[in-house]
Amino acid sequence: MRVAVIADVHGNRLALAAVLAAVTRAAPDLLVELGDAVSGPLWPAECFEMLAGCGSAAALRGNHDRWVAFDPDEKLGAVDAFARARLTGAQREALGARPMAWRGEGILAMHSRPEDDLTYLMQESTEHGIRERRPSKVAALMPAPSGETLVLTAHTHRAGCVRLPDGRLVVNPGSVGQPAYKDTTPFFHRMEAGTPHARWALLEREGKGWRVEHHAEEYDWDTAAAEALRNGRADWSQSLATGTMD
Repeated sequence: MRVAVIADVHGNRLALAAVLAAVTRAAPDLLVELGDAVSGPLWPAECFEMLAGCGSAAALRGNHDRWVAFDPDEKLGAVDAFARARLTGAQREALGARPMAWRGEGILAMHSRPEDDLTYLMQESTEHGIRERRPSKVAALMPAPSGETLVLTAHTHRAGCVRLPDGRLVVNPGSVGQPAYKDTTPFFHRMEAGTPHARWALLEREGKGWRVEHHAEEYDWDTAAAEALRNGRADWSQSLATGTMD
C-alpha cells in the first residue's frame, strides 16, 4: 500500500501542477488531500477544479476552506475574501461539504485534529517561539486509536513526522503552495520551510509500519510570486519566492 499525501495548496496552481505530476509518476494506491485548498491571492478556482479532478480518496476541509465556505463577508480575511469572490456558489458549497476527517486503510487523516481545524498538533506556539511537542503531548491531543497505524495531519505547513508511544506514526506532508507564513495566535510566530519548493509526502506500508518519503518539487515559483504581488500581497510574494518571511 502506497499513499501520496498533499495539503495546504492555498490556491497555488503552479505548485499543485508540479506535485500532481510527481504523484502521477509515483503511481500510489491512494491520494489523500488534507485541506486548505484555495485560500490565497493566486488561482483559487483553478486549484479547486484541479483537485476535483485528481481522484483523491479523501479531500478534507481545512480552516480556510471553512471560512471561505461559511463565514460572513465581514469576517473574512483578505485572502479568504479573494478566494470566495472567485469561486462559484457550487464550488463554495462543495468546499463546505468536505469532511473534517477520514478513516480508511488503517489511516486517520485530518487537517489538524479530527474536530479542531485550528490547534497545531505536532508543534505549539509559545511566547518563546514555536516548540515541537513531545510524542506523549501529541498523543494527548489525539483521539484514542481505532485501528489506525498512520495519522495524517497538516495545517502548520511544516513537513515532519513523529511516532507516538502507542506506535502510531503521525505525518505532516508540508505545504504544496505556501512555504512560509506569519501568525499571531496565540503568540506571534513564523512557519518557514526555508525554500520555495512545493512539498508532499509518499508513504509505503512495510509490515506493521510505514516508510516515509518527504518530497520537495521545483516549479515556477517566481511566476507565482509575481501573481501574488500583482494581487497586492507582497508578504505572499516573499514567501513564495524564498520560503521565508524576510
